[in-house]
Amino acid sequence: MSRPPNYEFQEWWNRQRENHNDVFIDKSENPNWLTVEVRSPTSDQSVEKERSRSARQISWVCLLKCQQIANSLAWITNGSLSLVRTVNRRIASSPQSHSDLTAPLVESRLYRVIKVFLFLVVLLLFFELTAYFKGWHFSPPSVSSAESVDRIVLMLGCFWIKFWNVKPVAAMEFSPDADAQEYPMVLVQIPMCNEREVYQQSIAAVCIQDWPRERMLVQVLDDSDDLDVQILINAEVQKWQQRGVRILYRHRLIRTGYKAGNLKSAMSCDYVKDYEYVAIFDADFQPGPDFLKKTIPHFKGREDLALVQARWAFVNRDENLLTRLQNINLSFHFEVEQQVNSVFINFFGFNGTAGVWRIRALEECGGWLERTTVEDMDVAVRAHLCGWKFIFLNDVKCLCELPESYEAYKKQQHRWHSGPMQLFRLCFFDILRSKVSVGKKANMIFLFFLLRKLILPFYSFTLFCIILPLTMFLPEAHLSAWVVCYVPGMMSILNILPAPRSFPFIVPYLLFENTMSVTKFNAMISGLFRLGSSYEWIVTKKLGRSSEADLVAFAEKESDSSIESSSLHRSSSESGIDELSKLELTKKTGKTKRNRLYRKELALAFILLTASVRSLLSAQGIHFYFLLFQGITFLVVGLDLIGEQVS
Repeated sequence: MSRPPNYEFQEWWNRQRENHNDVFIDKSENPNWLTVEVRSPTSDQSVEKERSRSARQISWVCLLKCQQIANSLAWITNGSLSLVRTVNRRIASSPQSHSDLTAPLVESRLYRVIKVFLFLVVLLLFFELTAYFKGWHFSPPSVSSAESVDRIVLMLGCFWIKFWNVKPVAAMEFSPDADAQEYPMVLVQIPMCNEREVYQQSIAAVCIQDWPRERMLVQVLDDSDDLDVQILINAEVQKWQQRGVRILYRHRLIRTGYKAGNLKSAMSCDYVKDYEYVAIFDADFQPGPDFLKKTIPHFKGREDLALVQARWAFVNRDENLLTRLQNINLSFHFEVEQQVNSVFINFFGFNGTAGVWRIRALEECGGWLERTTVEDMDVAVRAHLCGWKFIFLNDVKCLCELPESYEAYKKQQHRWHSGPMQLFRLCFFDILRSKVSVGKKANMIFLFFLLRKLILPFYSFTLFCIILPLTMFLPEAHLSAWVVCYVPGMMSILNILPAPRSFPFIVPYLLFENTMSVTKFNAMISGLFRLGSSYEWIVTKKLGRSSEADLVAFAEKESDSSIESSSLHRSSSESGIDELSKLELTKKTGKTKRNRLYRKELALAFILLTASVRSLLSAQGIHFYFLLFQGITFLVVGLDLIGEQVS
């Protein structure tokens, strides 16, 4: 008799399954067996807990990401608003700054050409946008370009000098116990013009030279038209005269010829014939106490040596981005160009300061001439054509300042690039008629003048500011990526090698140099075709920065001085009080500095940014990035956001 089914157990089992209990039935392959698997009730709870915890973590991560994005957007927004406010201030103050200028505001020819080019580019962009949406396509052919090897050759020469440790060696040295009569007579000249901020440190640095005082005479050649500055400089000269230094103050009544006229007037004094050498320092230069002892001995035994040039060092090279980029350029100029030319051909351009000339060489080549704004290069070229040789001392450094504002730097570069073209036009036939070798003539004409002073500025401006934007709109023209990116990048790397600490600034340096090609091209054209601005001389603004080492050395020199009496101390302190009162008065009544807007750079910025939009439409990646960042660089420079900022 079979057992009746247990309905109560079946009902209980079904209720347990409905309640998702951990007991279930698994029928194996053998139908005679019934398998019951019992799981731990805590395992599924931990899994659910882990799953819920992971979801909360993901939520927090998403919230953090959103917060970071919000912070980035807020930072970009604040930066953009700050930029817009700065631009508004610059635009609002721009008419005032132009009204302060004595010369009337005349629209330059180059600016008009750039505006026409901007209109043409915008018109072409409109045409390209129409072609893009209409589906028109063009297939431009490829062209090739050539690469200049001048910088590569200079770098190879510099590596050769470093590898073999080639440097000028003096034939003698002055011993500490040498008699004063063994020292040659040296004339030291400090030309200056309204140098209110730097006159004290330059005069002090020259007056503490380690040289017998009876064998040295200092000329302070003041061309200032500000009466207060004249009084201050004259008081400083009198202070050092009371301390036993042979120093004179000279002021011209007729200020013609700028710096060349000032130096020419000083060399016409009767007592100059008693001196054998003349050292020249600009007002912002601070030579070390042993400068004369390191340079004068190189003239011993070399009667054909006319010039010993020292290297510049900068007390404010890390002040801002503009000074860092200038340091790259000038480091290459001194470390490579000047040193290589000195070793291999004994000729280079005189830098106008921190150099010692043999007076006989100056007189033989005609002395200082007032025909150009680069009187230093002029006298160097004429001395070289007369057969004189030059030496550059890379290990003798003279401290000076770099321009910290873009306005001062731009005016300096305009003078430095217009003057060589004036000089080339004037002395071209003199070079051909000179008695120097054919190789030296070719080097001076093709390398010194044409390539480095004319072709390179013209090439940079036309390629990056004219040709490259046009290739975005003309299907028949195309520039390879190596022309746009690789060659300029390689040249920038070569330029930055003498200043390895500046390697992080290689990209800003490349973009800024292309931006400065506008100023250099404009200056080159004005100097070559004798335009009015080519003869304009504006003194580079200085801020009067001193190095800590110089201040310490000067303090030690002052403490060791034993020639000052109590009356001299009293007169010096009284003179200092008068000077301070005058300085405070002139600071209050002086002109207010302000940042400016630069129209050429702003117009070219819009041209390049417009071309970058066209490049983006045609999917030219590397051209787009180059045009975009170059356009932004022009915009930053045009708004005067680089260098010193005046609040």
